[in-house]
Amino acid sequence: MVRAWRKLLSGGERGTKRIKKGCAIDLKAQEKLNVIIVGTGYVGLTTGLALGYLGHKVTCVDKDTAIIDKLERGISTIYEPGLEELLQDKGNLVQFTDKLLGNLPDADIIVIAVGTPSKSNGDTDLSFVEAVAQEIGGAMDPDQPPVIVNKSTVPIGTARRVETVIKEELERRGKSSNLSVASNPEFLREGAALHDTFYPDRIVVGANDMRALNLLRQMYAPILEQTFTPPQAVPRPEGYGLPALVTTSPTSAELIKYSANAFLAMKISFINEFATIAEKVGADINEVAKGIGLDKRIGTGFLKAGVGWGGSCFPKDVRSILFTAGQYNCELQLINAALEINKKQRMKIIEKLQQSLKVVRGSTIGLLGLAFKPNTDDIRESPAIDIIKELLDMGARVKVYDPVAQDKYRETYPEQKIVYCDSAAEAAKECDALAILTDWDEFWQLPWKDIGETMDQKIIIDGRNMLNCEELKKHGFIYSGIGR
Repeated sequence: MVRAWRKLLSGGERGTKRIKKGCAIDLKAQEKLNVIIVGTGYVGLTTGLALGYLGHKVTCVDKDTAIIDKLERGISTIYEPGLEELLQDKGNLVQFTDKLLGNLPDADIIVIAVGTPSKSNGDTDLSFVEAVAQEIGGAMDPDQPPVIVNKSTVPIGTARRVETVIKEELERRGKSSNLSVASNPEFLREGAALHDTFYPDRIVVGANDMRALNLLRQMYAPILEQTFTPPQAVPRPEGYGLPALVTTSPTSAELIKYSANAFLAMKISFINEFATIAEKVGADINEVAKGIGLDKRIGTGFLKAGVGWGGSCFPKDVRSILFTAGQYNCELQLINAALEINKKQRMKIIEKLQQSLKVVRGSTIGLLGLAFKPNTDDIRESPAIDIIKELLDMGARVKVYDPVAQDKYRETYPEQKIVYCDSAAEAAKECDALAILTDWDEFWQLPWKDIGETMDQKIIIDGRNMLNCEELKKHGFIYSGIGR
């Protein structure tokens, strides 16, 4: 199917024309679409702004009027490199509204990108997805139905469920329609979401009919053929080729998303488990990761030992696929082990502090980083949350600094009695120990000699293995990394 699509775009079918990289898109080959994106979180806002930049007419919908007001004024509601630049681009064909119904009649494609939070049992809460489906079914023109696309991460069978909900709403109106509901999972890394949208490894489309497949091919044509001029804020990577288009059933597309995230989570837990062995025997896990990562069958990505994974995807998706597997009497032992290893990994910081300080109670601990990863303000499932709670329970005084996520953490955990600082140097001052939890770029080049002179004890726990331990030792620090 990938070859067929490239043949189609390269002039293998009537009405198409080969387009050189960086040139304007031939409208005969690439008609612009009217796309509605429901939900303006990481996935919805990133997708909407990217499609608008490519020339499609895009309407982003969110029920939260405060979010819409900010977006209309060119203020990004999430921190993501490049988003604000695209948001303020006057040539971007994107509008924002809190009303879905008025835009339905002209839509070619409706992308559902609302939140799918976890339930307490690990299952995925589809209430927001189903609410959108009901609204679509209650107002859409059954004679000219748009293609409905699930882009939210959803359990297996959700495409069918969305189709059922829409049809039930149509029946209440005495109508019927030939619906097309496709699954188009995202593979975006927070902190690099726009990069991954414009320059993906692959685009996965799960659809049961050619109409849905062809419209989504049309929507993604500029990306599949890289015919657009790259945004200044998101340059095309050197040597980047064309992404693959993977076409499959909706069920397989849904499982592809969960499989990808579960595998990556497992890969991180794998290297963290070997980091424990490395410490015991005197090896350096960074060297071990490099040695195995150069094997093409393994690869270097996600072999970085540290305090474990967090964020909005891995924890939620791992729990969700474990719940789904349980419904089918399947035991995913590797995935369950990856989850358990990740829980324990966060406490490595506490163990190392205890080893260095002996007594944590009454000590002042500085923490650098609150976001679960750099280049984002997302603190969901961040290792910092569990580590801070444990330190406070142990009677420590906790000082924190994060260049971006600090305000969000303060708003989310107002009850925590921690000291927020304006710089890494301030967070380290008069501390008995300092721990790095997020590998922000600015932490690479801190004036460690000067920082050490302000600390009560020169103890540093490098939870991301980002610092030069030999250099720190020269400045009198007691250094401890993960698996080093």
